[in-house]
Amino acid sequence: MEQEETKIMKAEEIEFTSSKITERAEDYLRSIHKIIEQQGFAKTGDIALELNIKPASVFEMLNKLQKLNLVIHEKYGEVKLTKKGLSTARAITKRHDTFRKFLEIILVPHEIAIRDANILEHKLDYKTILQFTKFVDFMTLERPGLIRRWIESFTGYCDREDLLKRSKSGGLP
Repeated sequence: MEQEETKIMKAEEIEFTSSKITERAEDYLRSIHKIIEQQGFAKTGDIALELNIKPASVFEMLNKLQKLNLVIHEKYGEVKLTKKGLSTARAITKRHDTFRKFLEIILVPHEIAIRDANILEHKLDYKTILQFTKFVDFMTLERPGLIRRWIESFTGYCDREDLLKRSKSGGLP
């Protein structure tokens, strides 16, 4: 499964996830997928906790996702992703992870990268997302040594820039 998730998404998968369902529904699918991956199953309470919302809101969205054939949910039972739901959730997760990784490559702190990835994944054209995905996959999968050296160099650059700014503002002893 690890290999499946590191594959470059096809343009159709990105386009599907960005045009067929709402941003909120995508967030639900990504959260459901994450919960199932972590504990083997998802329940409405787990989803509510993950998304920091009320269980009643989860139930309402699950009904919508079920009508789209993305989840299977019986009242008070487990939430399962359909085959279509699983492939959609994987594409959404891959897209989110791509932006998070890119932001972390440019040294954005992890928590901010997660939050900002959520914004980027919903706002860019699918062709732009595809190119980000190809770039991040190329750098992290094909050239891991290069990316490590680049991050080290970029970290040094940022540290020097920060030091220079502090010295100019009188922030250094």
